[in-house]
Amino acid sequence: MKTKIFILALTALLTLGSCNSEPTLQKYFVENSEKKDFIALDISPSILNLEKTKLSAEQTEAVNSFEKMNIIAFKANESNQTQFETERNKVKAILKDPKYQELMKFGSGKEGASVSYVGSDDNIKEFIIFANKKENGFAVVRVLGQDMNPNNIMTLMSVLQKSKIDMEQLKPLEQLLKK
Repeated sequence: MKTKIFILALTALLTLGSCNSEPTLQKYFVENSEKKDFIALDISPSILNLEKTKLSAEQTEAVNSFEKMNIIAFKANESNQTQFETERNKVKAILKDPKYQELMKFGSGKEGASVSYVGSDDNIKEFIIFANKKENGFAVVRVLGQDMNPNNIMTLMSVLQKSKIDMEQLKPLEQLLKK
């Protein structure tokens, strides 16, 4: 009987202990993607409309390391400024976690952008771009992939400039940019 109680208690402890209640960007995306002031998009590499035969080996490697992009944006207006501040502060708090390593920052704390990543220098699992402006709102972009590195990201950016992006997938973001 004592063994059964011990095993039951140990199982309960392990189950509760394995639950991570710390906020993450993934949890933030899931919790807010259906809310009215948010716009959420998942974008696949097919948006690039690339002719893979015209890519160099380096460009092909960069494109293959990119799996998908998640975007969540909060559209600010005069009636939701308090919520805007609250939500922006939540994202900032999440990005202060040491697992999100900041690469660079632009602008001030009130308006601007930052670029962070998760993983090591040679094996980046995700790049995070966080941009905010009080008049428009904010957006968080997660670029997810396998074995990405800073060179892959720079190469991917150059490929993006040459791609024929399928703008239909980006239609929902137009609302954020309109004023």
